[in-house]
Amino acid sequence: MDLTFTEEEDAFRARLRRWLGEVMPALPAKPAADDWPGRRAYDAAWQRMLYDAGYAGLHWPEDAGGRGATPTQHLIFLEETERAGAPYVGANFVGLLHAGPTVAAEGSAEQRARWLPPILRGDEIWCQGFSEPDAGSDLAALRTTAVRDGDHYVVSGTKLWTSHAEVADWCELLVRTDPDAPRHRGISWLAMPMDAPGVTVRPLRTLAGSAEFAEMFLDEVRVPISHRVGAENDGWRVTMVTLSFERGTAFVGEVVACRRMLGALARTARDNGRWDDAVLRRRLGRLHAEFAALWRLTQWNVSEAAAARPPGGGGGGVPGTGGSVFKLRYSHARQELYDAAAEVLGAGALDADHEWVAGRLSSLSYTIAAGTSQIQRNIVAERILGLPKGR
Repeated sequence: MDLTFTEEEDAFRARLRRWLGEVMPALPAKPAADDWPGRRAYDAAWQRMLYDAGYAGLHWPEDAGGRGATPTQHLIFLEETERAGAPYVGANFVGLLHAGPTVAAEGSAEQRARWLPPILRGDEIWCQGFSEPDAGSDLAALRTTAVRDGDHYVVSGTKLWTSHAEVADWCELLVRTDPDAPRHRGISWLAMPMDAPGVTVRPLRTLAGSAEFAEMFLDEVRVPISHRVGAENDGWRVTMVTLSFERGTAFVGEVVACRRMLGALARTARDNGRWDDAVLRRRLGRLHAEFAALWRLTQWNVSEAAAARPPGGGGGGVPGTGGSVFKLRYSHARQELYDAAAEVLGAGALDADHEWVAGRLSSLSYTIAAGTSQIQRNIVAERILGLPKGR
């Protein structure tokens, strides 16, 4: 992996920085944190601006509607948009970071043509219907059923922690299509329209007071068989592709944000006198090294995904097991960062309205979301280190 910048990449950075300088001052104020319809409209409008300017799906393959940019250009884009304080993917993170890349890698030509352009334009929002009340980290224990009826599946069951279900148009949905098969072999990956009869969404309020997750109840929902991505009962393999994107490349923008926050923490510590504490300085210095290392690992994972892209650009490059290494360490580093923020803020850490306090509460979920740390350790042990499976 070459970490130096070419003239072309430097020129790309300059163009992007110039464009951001032109459009950022004209952006409207971000809606309130609990106004998800407003935030959907805000995030979709930003995505459309990216699309019109040629920056949407920057690193997606060209035959999937992207620009086929190099890994370095992708990382430059993340660095510059974060530096400018630009909106992130927001309400459509599932579509842009999970479902879209999965369809690009595994979908048919018709599916790619139907679903990818609206994702890139910001026209359609996706949510994730994977976890269930009794199937979270043990995802293969899912019980939501899909029974064939003519050219449709009839789907019934309950999903939990369904991200942005209340504003989504589509759901990447895992269902059990063969109840008699071994549990990893009877699963299928479906794209379900959220306005289908039989779909009920009940928002869940988190510790931080937000409601970006929901319970979703499915009562004989009819989903066309043509909406299945991959072969019937091959959904576990397709799911591993989705999770590879979720763990391997979906968090890259957040690493940039954490590095920026660390700098803000250091400035705050200097302003409020906490910088005189040598122990705190060492803690912030270690975190600086931690996130610098995570950024290098991010570069490695993005480069690995690009190298996995088939010749000619068909499909999408799928990140490898290095994503689990990243996810494991990033989850804990983020929690440590917000613990340090509480130390810097002192009594201000009790102010629930403070942005950093909300972030600290949110950080508690990262060792659970997208696969628990225990699951990531198992993956690293078995698939990278070659250790035997636990009994």
